[in-house]
Amino acid sequence: MQKGRYSKYIRPIVIFVDLLVINLLVLVCLRSAMSNFGYHLILSTFWLIIAYYIGFYEVYRTTKEITIFSKLLKQFLFIWLITFAYIGFKYKFVTTNEIFTYILVSFIVVSFFKYLVFYLLKKYRVHYKGNIRSVIIIGSKQNTLELSNYFTKNPYLGYVIVKHFDVRNDKNISISNIFEYISDNRIEEVYAALDDLSKNETEKLIEFTDNSIITLRLIPDNKSKLYRNLAVEYYGIIPIIVLRKIPLEIDINNRIKRTFDIIFSLLVIIFILSWLTLILGLLIKIESRGPIFFKQNRPGFKEQDFLCYKFRSMMINKTTEKEATRNDPRVTKIGKFIRKTSIDELPQFFNVLLGDMSVVGPRPHLWAQNKAYGTKVKKYMIRHHVSPGVTGLAQVRGFRGEIETDEDMVNRIKYDVFYIENWSIWMDIKIIIQTVVNIFKGEEKAY
Repeated sequence: MQKGRYSKYIRPIVIFVDLLVINLLVLVCLRSAMSNFGYHLILSTFWLIIAYYIGFYEVYRTTKEITIFSKLLKQFLFIWLITFAYIGFKYKFVTTNEIFTYILVSFIVVSFFKYLVFYLLKKYRVHYKGNIRSVIIIGSKQNTLELSNYFTKNPYLGYVIVKHFDVRNDKNISISNIFEYISDNRIEEVYAALDDLSKNETEKLIEFTDNSIITLRLIPDNKSKLYRNLAVEYYGIIPIIVLRKIPLEIDINNRIKRTFDIIFSLLVIIFILSWLTLILGLLIKIESRGPIFFKQNRPGFKEQDFLCYKFRSMMINKTTEKEATRNDPRVTKIGKFIRKTSIDELPQFFNVLLGDMSVVGPRPHLWAQNKAYGTKVKKYMIRHHVSPGVTGLAQVRGFRGEIETDEDMVNRIKYDVFYIENWSIWMDIKIIIQTVVNIFKGEEKAY
């Protein structure tokens, strides 16, 4: 469970305030003719597009003030060019001085609010102990002393060192002891010095943090060679390796995906489920007793449970944690049809609208499957770094339905992890299109 992290609420508010400021100042600094729907739409749209590409809202607790200023300059340089181009095309009577005044005043006001939020969060962490992350450090005192001092001298970052494991000099400490301590004390981030861990210990640490959904950051030695799929962040002058950069951990990406999910799920609910539910509900009721919808507890984002909805395709039974098999006697006649065409999954768009699921993502497994494969299949738990999906990359690649061998699950996880680490909105659209194509073509494992 995440403690005291409010950025998911703060960033949308900051974005809203920024858009409000740049649009209201059009009325104050430019002529009334500029305050029209077309310009406000263009201004707001390009503001968000530019912000996405330059990472304008990617400001973290370790971000430097000069970096924020650089982002502000880039953002307003592009906004100035867009405003200048629009006025030159539509309103030649607006003067250069008016444009300059508008950009300058907007820059000052937006900068004021951006730095205000940045410093208020720092004060909040220091004085109210909010937005805190509990961390442990693994490594000898010598190798990790700088990092420890950095966290101690900069309490505004909100990192609290709960424990320091000197694995080089204390022979009583084993990697299993550390794992037990992490589990018992709800540690959120682990910092480990590569110099002080063997290759085997490093691999075990990576696997454990993956399965526990905990952030692992590595402190490189001087001989480390960084690969292109690793990211390096600097805490002061201390290089920290981030093993996995998940695109959906970037707030603007998450907002784009969530907006797409809401719009897409509303379209499905209004134009398909509004009438299909009545027809299927009647057919389901005629064939067998029981509810129209089947609700089942499934593990979701960060392995938090949620009720997953489906059209009921089986007779009422007490083996709901057992996945469907070929020619499953529990499946009804109408159930065979809706499972074959994946229509039974459509109510999950209500889950999408509620925020429990996404349109595209790793399919939500049964809790029994999590227990069976969580430690058995490498990187299995990485799938819980994002919300589960109505459809997913593994499904459109043929790895859906019944798990007949361990290899089936290994392949499914391979595609799930690839999706998580390489997400883009275009990938989501391609997967949705391929899902529709597969429904009409028919799938062998859809039963």
